[in-house]
Amino acid sequence: MECRQDKNLKQCNCTYSPCPRKGICYECITYHLKMRELPGCFFPDDAEKTWDRSFEHFSRLVQAGRV
Repeated sequence: MECRQDKNLKQCNCTYSPCPRKGICYECITYHLKMRELPGCFFPDDAEKTWDRSFEHFSRLVQAGRV
């Protein structure tokens, strides 16, 4: 299956510009899960900018009705 990196980049809200996984969703998700976190695209833009991608942060956002 071909990666659609160009298409994925149009929807990627990750603010970490030097990331080599930007737009390569499988690699991004795999990396973040190994780090016990979620990719930036799981978070609203303002929450993603904090770079706190922990499961706990995501859970707090869900509880607050923001996700």
